[in-house]
Amino acid sequence: MIVFKDIANLSKHIQSFKNDGMVVGLVPTMGALHEGHLSLVRRSNDQVDITVASIFINPTQFNDPKDFENYPVTIERDKEILEREDCDILFLPTISEIYPHGIKPAMHYELGDMEILLEGKYRPGHFQGVAQVVHRLLDIATPDYLFLGSKDYQQCMFIEQLVSIIQSPTKVIIGNTFREQTGLAMSSRNMRLSQQHKEAATAIYKALIHIKENFKRVPFLQLEAEAEQHLIKHGFNKVDYISIADSKTLQPAAPGQQQNLIALVAAFIENVRLIDNMMIAE
Repeated sequence: MIVFKDIANLSKHIQSFKNDGMVVGLVPTMGALHEGHLSLVRRSNDQVDITVASIFINPTQFNDPKDFENYPVTIERDKEILEREDCDILFLPTISEIYPHGIKPAMHYELGDMEILLEGKYRPGHFQGVAQVVHRLLDIATPDYLFLGSKDYQQCMFIEQLVSIIQSPTKVIIGNTFREQTGLAMSSRNMRLSQQHKEAATAIYKALIHIKENFKRVPFLQLEAEAEQHLIKHGFNKVDYISIADSKTLQPAAPGQQQNLIALVAAFIENVRLIDNMMIAE
């Protein structure tokens, strides 16, 4: 695996591969890698000739400065893991390399409802920051394929929208959410949880299962309320949202809707914000 910290040499190296007709895949991460990330690296290895992973903790997508400061950093461990997974290139830039003119956005992206729904509502500016860094990474790495994980369901929808807005030829591939044996969705933020709270956090998965098993006979608003009560009872100190939504639009599902349903959750435990989702009906 070759590690690049500067854009110029990375771009030159990638272009040499593309000149030889090779297909390039990009797996963007913020580090603290887990099995979900690695599944995307493996999928890229299976589908393309050259896999590029990036590790960059993007300051512009954190609306809470403390969350940015506390985000886990495990660079040496991550390098070793990517080596074992036969990743071809690791892009490890500094903030000044990604944002040479400062982190103030150079443009505003018209994202529609994404900025007022769910994550957009509770994390003002988050999706503008994600748009800023993804657009930058696409310009730098010029990947043929971009590999993302479905735990960040709304973000995946948004990035698909962004790719269309900026008319990028990159194709977005979305992988499954990976879970611990307890059902807890794998997340870099799980590293910040004590073992006790990590076990308690499985309440999110149980709440999603409850919704999936009962959505045909219990009103959606009642299921959302029951799920919130379940989280609070099991140690969550704040729930941003529990939403049974249309999986195509993320608008609240219509009463009695039986197709295109997803349940999405964002809640705090031990001052760590966790998100998860589960498809309820295709």
